[in-house]
Amino acid sequence: MSETCIIIGASHAAAQLAPSLRQEGWEGPIIVIGDEPYVPYHRPPLSKAFLSGEKDIKGLLIRSAAIYEKNNIEFKLAVRVETINRSHKTLTLDNGEVLNYGKLALCTGSRVRTVSLPGTDLNGIHYLRNVSDVERIKSDTSAGKKAVIVGGGYIGLETASVLKKLGMDVTVLEMAPRILARVTAPELSDFYTRVHKEEGVNIKTGIAVAGFEGVDNSVERVVCADGTHFDADLVVIGVGIVPNVELAQAAGLEVDNGIVVDEYARTNDPDIVASGDCSNHPNALYNIRLRLESVPNATEQSKTAAASICGKKKPYRTLPWFWSDQYDLKLQIAGLSQGYDQVVIRGDKDSGRSFAAFYLKGGKLISADCVNRPQEFMVSKRIISEDIDINPDQLADESVPPKELMTP
Repeated sequence: MSETCIIIGASHAAAQLAPSLRQEGWEGPIIVIGDEPYVPYHRPPLSKAFLSGEKDIKGLLIRSAAIYEKNNIEFKLAVRVETINRSHKTLTLDNGEVLNYGKLALCTGSRVRTVSLPGTDLNGIHYLRNVSDVERIKSDTSAGKKAVIVGGGYIGLETASVLKKLGMDVTVLEMAPRILARVTAPELSDFYTRVHKEEGVNIKTGIAVAGFEGVDNSVERVVCADGTHFDADLVVIGVGIVPNVELAQAAGLEVDNGIVVDEYARTNDPDIVASGDCSNHPNALYNIRLRLESVPNATEQSKTAAASICGKKKPYRTLPWFWSDQYDLKLQIAGLSQGYDQVVIRGDKDSGRSFAAFYLKGGKLISADCVNRPQEFMVSKRIISEDIDINPDQLADESVPPKELMTP
């Protein structure tokens, strides 16, 4: 009898890994276990098109159920894996069912980072990570009412832009001195602060939330550490996510800011791989280990994981890239900017809504933030991936076409 491959987590990673297994020649049963009642769906639109009502759950699905059926991929949904027994190669589900595996893929993803503050149990206070979260937010959304977003990262700002478009009075509270402080340079923070203010969103930085107050078990205000408070009919807390590593850790797998894997997505157990948000993997381009929270990472790493399960070696060496949609802005990010020593701006970031910020280290391009600049984004990806020499002086010169930036 053929070995069974079980994938834990019906995530972006699973949506790629399962069909990739068939493409790589896996002939045995494939079972995907997910704790939500849906086959894998796109998460980025949750804070945008799904929250705004432009898309329903069917419009979010990464692949139709028919594709999985065609590839003979079985789903067990609305159940959780409680334990992994590596010595017996079994899983125990929360409904008591025990499953045997030959190969195991951990695509457990991540969950929202929660806060422990007075009043967080009040109605009207939400996190945003899955479909049911957004359904609850929608039920509290109403034009003219006041929304407070706790956290000025991408999720918080994307949510703010949608709630503003839905007619709400929106305030964003960020503890750091600037929004997006953890993920980008001051130039981008200044740009997005300006845009949100132009759209009518109230941005407050350097302010710490101390708790929430309300009556009849419903939130009415957000109280800050300095004594100020903000009226609120709806609160969305977006202060980051944490990887789901507890199953792996309990099973004795190596964990360090994610499930530790090699360039082939293999854990320290030869029969177990991991991919997506939950994995800590080496990046050859930057010569570091890292954990990435992005759809492209989940997709590409899962192709590598599927190959490894099938006994093939296809190293994961893709350039990290990300995106964010806010208002009429599409931000596309190529590479990682940590450690840059120079920023070159192409376009008007102070009054326009289209520009690129290039990050250099020792004269080499290491990252680029491109706002409504798809050509610069594509060129930057190639320059970084292929380690192409550039002339930094040309980056800011808009008379030089983007494709010619690859000619030093």
